[in-house]
Amino acid sequence: VPLFNGKDTTGWHLRNPAGHNSWTVDKGVLKNTVNKGEHGTDLVTDKKFQNFTVKYEFLVPDNSNSGFYLRGRHEIQILGDFASGETSLGGNGALYNFKTADKFVSKPGDQWQTAEATIIGDKITVVLNGVKIHDNVECRKGTGGQLDNNVDQPGPIFLQGDHGTVWFRNLRIKELK
Repeated sequence: VPLFNGKDTTGWHLRNPAGHNSWTVDKGVLKNTVNKGEHGTDLVTDKKFQNFTVKYEFLVPDNSNSGFYLRGRHEIQILGDFASGETSLGGNGALYNFKTADKFVSKPGDQWQTAEATIIGDKITVVLNGVKIHDNVECRKGTGGQLDNNVDQPGPIFLQGDHGTVWFRNLRIKELK
């Protein structure tokens, strides 16, 4: 089912209601535009999820930084790092500050990237740009910036909005038993 309706942010809310809302919707794309020296606010689904597969596309300019959080606790890093050519704990596709991607598969900042993540219990699998970069990785803790530390409980999807510009489209989720 769609997580984003392509028209507005119905079903989502700002992590900090008093924060700077840098999110807009344009032609089916959810845009977070953060100018240099600014900080935006994370965007969080109203609904919580336990076990699921989520698919999404993102466009991240060179040197920009964001994240896609599973259950609001496990960050799949989004980083415009194509020029680096190497993986890192903070690199694109990493389980932020926990495990580097198995392979470097980032695309240039002007190209859409595709991601599919599955979380069942404490196991995470991620396919980035058609390549499996995490295979049933056991992750029993938040990876930084998490909403809370209740990692075994249902939680929302959250999109990091406080570091840099990023665009999302075609966000879909399938709940698993």
